[in-house]
Amino acid sequence: MSQVALYRKYRPQAFKEVRGQEAVVNVLVSAIASGTISHAYLFCGSRGTGKTSVARIFAQAIGTAPEDLYEIDAASNRGIDDIRELRESVSTLPFQSKYKVYIIDEVHMLTKEAFNALLKTLEEPPAHVVFILATTEMHKLPETVVSRCQTFSFRKPSREILKSVIEKTAEKEGYSIDHPSTELVALLGDGSFRDTHGILQKVLGAVKGKKITLEAVQSVTGAPKGELVNEFVSGLALKDKEKCLNAINSAVTENLDMKIYLTLILQKVRAILLLKNSEGAGKRLADEFSAEDFELLKNLATSQTGAISSNTLLELLNTYDLLGISAIEQLPLELAVLKVLG
Repeated sequence: MSQVALYRKYRPQAFKEVRGQEAVVNVLVSAIASGTISHAYLFCGSRGTGKTSVARIFAQAIGTAPEDLYEIDAASNRGIDDIRELRESVSTLPFQSKYKVYIIDEVHMLTKEAFNALLKTLEEPPAHVVFILATTEMHKLPETVVSRCQTFSFRKPSREILKSVIEKTAEKEGYSIDHPSTELVALLGDGSFRDTHGILQKVLGAVKGKKITLEAVQSVTGAPKGELVNEFVSGLALKDKEKCLNAINSAVTENLDMKIYLTLILQKVRAILLLKNSEGAGKRLADEFSAEDFELLKNLATSQTGAISSNTLLELLNTYDLLGISAIEQLPLELAVLKVLG
């Protein structure tokens, strides 16, 4: 029997289980309570933020039975013939529900002709039909379609929410996970519940025993060991250009993903800046790092060289966007070092 994906296994089944989208949930719950159900909703936001999960919960909450709920992937059903077929289906009454609900995922993938056909249905929708359109790229939708929908923006969940999800999921699966490991999985999850669960599932499948360590997460995800990140950050803080360039070279030699490498560098440079400028930062940041790493960051924050500044962090942030387009993968980061340290 194939293993169920964690993101499916722990997908929220009720509004009270939805994390990080309180504003959206509150409006939908109020609409249901008052009986003011719109004929069309538009859920927009980055991948893995809960759009289709909330759409399913909403459909269930307004009394739609499974046989009256239709999910359409616009990426593979994007043509005008598909939408014409949908329009014919819309005209028939529900089997046993008050509403037929159509969830159209990745709706921005529809062709121009398909959008025109969909628009005709949105302009004069049957009373028994509710459309829920979901998209990661709202800017690609025709304004005529957007204007006929009630729009909700799904925000990326915070790192704290993702860490809570990771800890609870690991516990339910019978594993223990330490704070640095949780922090790394949440960081690499990049604001996506689905991606975060996907990373955690890889880790669970690879670890021996029931304890998840930072080393195991690093090994499974291809994230660099802390020492390699620390070498770069230390070189940056101490104005040691050679140390930074050697660290980059080691990362390339180990065939590491440079975006993951820079993400972890950014995390520690940010921490140094906060430790330098906020008295209360220490308490907030302590759980994000191992004891050894946190001690190093505190020492670098009080270093007299003072090489790390907000401009340093800004330069590294700008570098991140260049990593995927350079013919030589490490070149943008090398140039950033030369620019910051001269």
